[in-house]
Amino acid sequence: MRFQIIKLGIVMVAAMTSLNAQWLNYPEPGTPLTRDGKPNLVAKTPRAFNGKPDLSGVWRIEPPAPGEIERLYGKNEVNDVVGDEIREITRHFFNLLIDFKPGEEPLTPEGRAQTLKNQQKRNLLENPSARCLPYALPNRYFHFRPFKIFQTANALAMYFDLDGAFRQIHTDGRKLPVDPLPSWMGYSTGRWEGDTLAVETAGFNDLSWLDAGGHPHSEELRVTERFHRRDFGHMDMETTVEDSKMLTKPVTIKFTLLLIPNSDVMENFCAEGERDAGTVRGAAK
Repeated sequence: MRFQIIKLGIVMVAAMTSLNAQWLNYPEPGTPLTRDGKPNLVAKTPRAFNGKPDLSGVWRIEPPAPGEIERLYGKNEVNDVVGDEIREITRHFFNLLIDFKPGEEPLTPEGRAQTLKNQQKRNLLENPSARCLPYALPNRYFHFRPFKIFQTANALAMYFDLDGAFRQIHTDGRKLPVDPLPSWMGYSTGRWEGDTLAVETAGFNDLSWLDAGGHPHSEELRVTERFHRRDFGHMDMETTVEDSKMLTKPVTIKFTLLLIPNSDVMENFCAEGERDAGTVRGAAK
């Protein structure tokens, strides 16, 4: 199954080859500089008009240590596609539960059965992302492609290069909807706890997978995120996934986001020109 996880990840990202950013090196006002004129990524955390940390900017996941993906998934099973750097996708992208010992993953009987069903060879090409459907939270963070945060007085907006998805987080004090219409991104509300933004998201549909390995989620999925911008160029993240139907207990993952200064993200419409799934499907017959 390890082989299938890596190959499936390649199928999903192969259709999304593009430059990581546009307007490269366009100097953004307010970027702190070192003595040699380069962005100072360890400068103080920028502040918004209300004194809270300003989370705005273009961010990407911190890459795994050299050789980590090969060590976990097998050297001969990691093959890059042109434009996609598989070794820079973190381990949780392929398996959200990889930190647990095999057989000890916190899956309910329903969750385990659905995982096995998703991992069957005949279902690999039915993966939602291989069909250009949106990635789940928090899996979209674990890919190396960047995303951009826009921060306003009452909300944060996110635009993801990975699949052109848009997300908003309301920070105006509203509560989560009681009976939401299930959606891909869910409904998000955030509150400041000191210099950390705590975000609760619920109201998901059950059409995406938690990772490339086929771990499912239900409409009971709830995601809690904590954003802490420790300095100008680094954001510490903590994400907790809860799902009473698929998981026996919450799963928490900590990771770091890196700022890409003086940059931007590309637009991406996976539905246009997507050919990889058809090619692989034909070859698999």
